[in-house]
Amino acid sequence: MDFSLLIKVAGIGILVGILVAILNAIDKKEQAQLVTLAGVVVVLYIVVQGIADLFALVKEVFNLY
Repeated sequence: MDFSLLIKVAGIGILVGILVAILNAIDKKEQAQLVTLAGVVVVLYIVVQGIADLFALVKEVFNLY
């Protein structure tokens, strides 16, 4: 895991925040909520991939399995 994971998550957070602010300003609150939910799902997917890579690295380092 490196610094790019943090940059990706922060970039997605900023993008989602901007989109939600725009959608709330034009009174599209349902779409804003869906954008927020989609952003959370995407970030969780990225984090789970990072954790899987971490576990694979730990298995490799300690010669497990």
